[in-house]
Amino acid sequence: MAEGRDVQWVEVTEGQVGQRVDNFLLTRMKGAPRALVYRIVRKGEVRVNKKRVKADTRLALGDLVRIPPLRLSPREAVREVSDNLRNLLAGSVLLEGRDWMVLNKPSGLAVHGGSGVKIGLIEALRQVREDLDFLELVHRLDRDTSGCLLLAKSRPALLALNASLKERQMDKQYLALVAGRWPARRDFVSARLDRYELANGERRVRVEADGKVARTRFAVREAFEKVTLIEAEPVTGRTHQIRVHAAHAGHPLLGDDKYGGRESQRLAATLGLSRLFLHASALSFPEPSSGRPVRIKAPLPDELDAVLDRARKGL
Repeated sequence: MAEGRDVQWVEVTEGQVGQRVDNFLLTRMKGAPRALVYRIVRKGEVRVNKKRVKADTRLALGDLVRIPPLRLSPREAVREVSDNLRNLLAGSVLLEGRDWMVLNKPSGLAVHGGSGVKIGLIEALRQVREDLDFLELVHRLDRDTSGCLLLAKSRPALLALNASLKERQMDKQYLALVAGRWPARRDFVSARLDRYELANGERRVRVEADGKVARTRFAVREAFEKVTLIEAEPVTGRTHQIRVHAAHAGHPLLGDDKYGGRESQRLAATLGLSRLFLHASALSFPEPSSGRPVRIKAPLPDELDAVLDRARKGL
């Protein structure tokens, strides 16, 4: 039986070797949500060298991938990138290498679509950067966190950067404004963390004796009357680690609607803060191809700078 005119057969190139079938499809099929990609793979509509595959199948050089025609309803389609978001992402690139890039992620933008989010940063960037056959997140930032976000532009670079992350050759520094006066003597917070879900399915993290090992280094950058600007460096990489460790130490982050208390909310309102005060200010890692050290800084957003100015005035 002949294929329909809209069916595509795409040959895997060198930069796509080792990529999972689902990620390959998400890069090629602009506007397709993950749920739809998994569905067409499961139904056998996607073939590699004319054989059925699973979503986590790894691709090899020269493989021929069958991509079926898609008929997306407005309800399930990933939203097209608006001109404002396109311009925002284009202006957010801090530095770009041959096989990696670092963005200054805006607060309020999820890194992935899903759970009511029509489009995330990675889906939007794949639409904006049509010149790239491969684009994957190396790590994540919470939706409300701004700052340095590292992405890989090739499969080998992704593997190398993931190895650097696992072997703790990648350093990430954050700036956070917390409630109260952080003690100068408190350097590390070590508290095991456990993930759980609320009744509505929202993901949360709490300190539990049998949780996963988690350690964060904290240092005071600037002390004010009722709040403290701290630098946080996660030694481990657990979900919401900085936020939970700071709250566990008795100094929740301002603007944190998950782990902050009434006092931190009151202080945030007094300072005119309308978002989480957590910013990934610096990132260092060995470049995948050369191994040379790369260090990148992301300037503090204007709205957070304004909050610090008000704190210095004693407001």
